[in-house]
Amino acid sequence: MTIQFFYNEGEATLRLSGRLDTATSAKTNSDIEQLLDSAGAIRQLTVDAGPLEYISSSGLRILLMLAKRYKDFRITDVNPQVYDVLNMTGFTKMMTVERALRQLSIEGCELIGVGGVGTVYRLDDDTIIKVFREGTTMGEVSKEITMSKEAFVMGMPTAISFDVVKVGSQYGLVYELLQAQTLSACLKQSPERVDELARKYADLFRQMHHIQVPASSCVPNALEHERSQVLHIRRYFPQEKIDFLLQILDAIPSGNSLLHLDLQAKNAMIQNGELMLIDMGEVGYGHPILDLAHAYSAMVTLVGDYEKIIGIPRELGTELWNHAIDYYFEGLPTDVVALRKEQIKAVSCVRNFSWLALSDSFPEDVINECKTLFDERVGKHRDQLLAVCQTLKDWQ
Repeated sequence: MTIQFFYNEGEATLRLSGRLDTATSAKTNSDIEQLLDSAGAIRQLTVDAGPLEYISSSGLRILLMLAKRYKDFRITDVNPQVYDVLNMTGFTKMMTVERALRQLSIEGCELIGVGGVGTVYRLDDDTIIKVFREGTTMGEVSKEITMSKEAFVMGMPTAISFDVVKVGSQYGLVYELLQAQTLSACLKQSPERVDELARKYADLFRQMHHIQVPASSCVPNALEHERSQVLHIRRYFPQEKIDFLLQILDAIPSGNSLLHLDLQAKNAMIQNGELMLIDMGEVGYGHPILDLAHAYSAMVTLVGDYEKIIGIPRELGTELWNHAIDYYFEGLPTDVVALRKEQIKAVSCVRNFSWLALSDSFPEDVINECKTLFDERVGKHRDQLLAVCQTLKDWQ
């Protein structure tokens, strides 16, 4: 019997492998207690029972104890044999128990895009699949499904997943997208269309930012989430640098606009001439500058292998962005547009580094590159950045 433990911002997962019977239950119980006690505050606990082959009454008592201890508790990926035991003993009525998901293979599938939380492949002409990174919980997958539906109901053209699957040990979301291709792929295929596609890209941002998220929505506060991500990267940066990033965030006005927060050119798909959103895991509400700053960070100042992540040469991606942001602010005076661009660039400094919070397993060379870039992009321009941020209060 083996246990794997994953923890991320209050959400914990125990992955149980093997046989949870009388011979193993005492040690398993002790190991679980040690793991849970060593973590931070746990808001949600998931038991991933995918590799669990058998459970006895002593094992059931461990699950019951955990269900009583954590209000938000679920058991996922349960195979038919274990599910029958849980069903016959009434566990399926006392707590959330989810059957095992069907397995899919991505062998030979076309790679569409790589992001911080997952990789997207084309399964066939009709469907694509987003495979989440190792360690992603079912709760995080469910959040993306929920955010996609929320955005769709509010009026955004959004791809809706119709199936949750497993690819090996990782979760996947299957989307129906008939003959669709990413904005990046379309631009790479026809770079002469950059101006036309930039207008579509800008219109997608404008359409989204005109949507005001109601108080009754489950869409989270984007600024609060950004702050939590900055606090999460304290492991990489000294407190004075963290405090400066937080100071930039404090200057951002409040707002209720719908924000995607990762709308780079691989997260927009073109279907029948219409741009639609995918990869909705970071959706939130707030001031549009946060969304635009995130996009600028990806499309212009991205850290890492730009062509692999965005799908086009950096020069072409930057050209797309420059055209799009001019269309986004179309109609405003020239001096106002120039200021807005400086404001976006300043706020983007936060996303340049807060994206490291998306995973705790980025390569050391990527982390070191970010540490070096902090001084180049932030440290040397501290006073100028603060001066620009002081103007944000006038962006309504």
